[in-house]
Amino acid sequence: MSKNYIQSEPDIFYKNGIDIEEDKIESFHWYLKSAVNGDKKAQFNLGVYYENGIGIEKDEVKAFYWYQKAAIKGFEDAQFNLGLCYQYGIGIEKNEAKAFYWYQKAAGQQLSNAQFNLGVCYQNGVGIEKNEAKAFYCYQQAAENGFREAQFNLGICYFNGIGVEKNEFKTFYWYQKAAIKGFEDAQFNLGLCYQYGIGIEKNEAKAFYWYQKAAGQQLSNAQFNLGVCYQNGVGIEKNEAKAFYCYQQAAENGFREAQFNLGICYFNGIGVEKNEFKTFYWYQKAAIKGFEDAQFNLGLCYQYGIGIEKDEAKAFYWYQKVVENGDRDAQYNLGLCYHNGIGIEKDEAKAFYWYQKAAEQQLSNAQFNLGVCYQNGVGIEKNEAKAFYCYQQAAENGFREAQFNLGDCYFNGIGVEKNEFKTFYWYQKAAESGDKDAQYNLSMCYQYGVGIEKNEAKAFYWCHKAAESGDKESQYNLGECYGKGIGTEKDEIKAFFWYHKAAENGINEAQYIMGICYGNGIGIKRDDIKAFYWYKKAAKIGVSEAQYNLGHYYFNGIGTEKDETKAFYWYKKAAKNGDELAQYITGICYENGIGIEKDEAKAFYWYEKAAEQEYNHAQYNLGICYDNGIGVKKNGAEALYWYQKAGENGVREAQYNLGYCYFNGSGTEKDEIKAFYWYEKAAENEDKEAQNILAMCYEHGIGTEKDKAKASYWYQKCLDISK
Repeated sequence: MSKNYIQSEPDIFYKNGIDIEEDKIESFHWYLKSAVNGDKKAQFNLGVYYENGIGIEKDEVKAFYWYQKAAIKGFEDAQFNLGLCYQYGIGIEKNEAKAFYWYQKAAGQQLSNAQFNLGVCYQNGVGIEKNEAKAFYCYQQAAENGFREAQFNLGICYFNGIGVEKNEFKTFYWYQKAAIKGFEDAQFNLGLCYQYGIGIEKNEAKAFYWYQKAAGQQLSNAQFNLGVCYQNGVGIEKNEAKAFYCYQQAAENGFREAQFNLGICYFNGIGVEKNEFKTFYWYQKAAIKGFEDAQFNLGLCYQYGIGIEKDEAKAFYWYQKVVENGDRDAQYNLGLCYHNGIGIEKDEAKAFYWYQKAAEQQLSNAQFNLGVCYQNGVGIEKNEAKAFYCYQQAAENGFREAQFNLGDCYFNGIGVEKNEFKTFYWYQKAAESGDKDAQYNLSMCYQYGVGIEKNEAKAFYWCHKAAESGDKESQYNLGECYGKGIGTEKDEIKAFFWYHKAAENGINEAQYIMGICYGNGIGIKRDDIKAFYWYKKAAKIGVSEAQYNLGHYYFNGIGTEKDETKAFYWYKKAAKNGDELAQYITGICYENGIGIEKDEAKAFYWYEKAAEQEYNHAQYNLGICYDNGIGVKKNGAEALYWYQKAGENGVREAQYNLGYCYFNGSGTEKDEIKAFYWYEKAAENEDKEAQNILAMCYEHGIGTEKDKAKASYWYQKCLDISK
């Protein structure tokens, strides 16, 4: 409500004169003289002097007394001020009914500010029963008398339908009336009308003009809106520095939305240099004033140490503040806090509760986490059907991680019947949204024809996408594609590039292949030192092939100094990891004391391990062990068994020994036909002794018919080999 003080001529004289304390005292005495003599204007002005301590000590009781004197005599300004005294308890006990009475008296004399205050009384039920129609009428009277605050309120009545039917055109009309008279709130609202087309055609330039007018009068919400205009180029050219300035003005005036935006400016460097400390400062200012977005961001600051030392307990506190107002992002973050024990004791049941709250408000990442809870029994009993439902909700809201998980559900039959076509559909959705895991899985679908026809080119395309997104398995697979020409042209240089990427990201097999590339000059210049480096990397992680190759490099001094002890160490590592060639070489090391003390029993053990994995040379050596009692008791039958295994697997020495065994009846019954068979096998494998014996067999008809031509042929072969 407004106060109105009207001065009589003597007061005007003294106010515009020398304006010293003596003048005010003199002026007071003139008023007192006239007031005592019954002059109502003097009585009114005397009240003003007493109320404000002009020329006399301040005395609200006497101010009331003289206002009352003048009011009773019908002086409208005194009646208005008497109403203010009763309303606010100035020199008299508060009495809203009497305040209303005197406003009504003054309004009856067409005093516009009294008409306005009377409207406020009717609108808010001050000293009278609430009556919006009468409030509207009073505002209308004052507005038509040119009272700008009433013109503004009349605009509000038309906008909100208070005491009158809603009418946006009249809303605009009255805001404009008050705005032209310099009323800052009306100027601001007029800006809103132009910006959003309320009662007038949209005009962003005019909206900016009126925001600027109101901002010039230090109206904080206008300063804020002016900042928004500058930031987004609304009605004016975009200017982030000016946007920052406007936000700063409004923020310093206590406008919380501007304080929040100022924090954002400092965080993102909008119109000002980035400054996390000031980011925190302004978020905190707005948060304390109850601005939810600022409270949420303040929680993030405390959680991640932005402009302030990390404090998870305070992060939790601010998330909890926002949650009280139903903010879904805060509900989700509160769920994360309970889930991970951030600033509060871990509580999976409460985590589930808050995820559920946020999910009910259609927050997709909360729906996703709720699905994870149901799938894994986190804070709730495991329920795959509900997990599927939650993933489906989040997926349909475009949450790519949920789309990926939905694909997994359809592929593995989690909470839903298996369906490869839908598997492919959801992997594709997530892949197109940039999910690298989905891109990898989509490439697998195309490669193996899961839910879609096989297509190596498309498999390559999605593998490439995932690899570029940093998926290490895809980087390895892309190396394979380029290395083998799968879905693309073979390119060893590109194969090397992607293997290298995967190797640096810790893919064991890729590190091993890097060793092969450097060791053999595949896609890169040969470099034994780098080959050794990568074999060692992969070997330490447990890649048996790399462990074997590392043993080979140490044994032969390739890319490093020769070291039989280290060679043995890595051969044995690979052997223990099931590499049959390494098991065979470990047996050789034990048999011959290479890098380790000689131990025939252990040599036998490792030959046997490799032999059981069908490694033919180990089978042969195992036969030798049984034949000669190396690390095991002699056993001709076992020797024959292993020679036969090795012989069938193409080892010519074993084939020769088999011939010998059958010819001499060693470990088996003598059988010249079988002896001939195995000597022939060994001879065909270029064993010169077997060729010599085979020639003798043909010459003398041992195990076969005599055949001088064949005897001559094999003798000649034997001589050729000897040469």
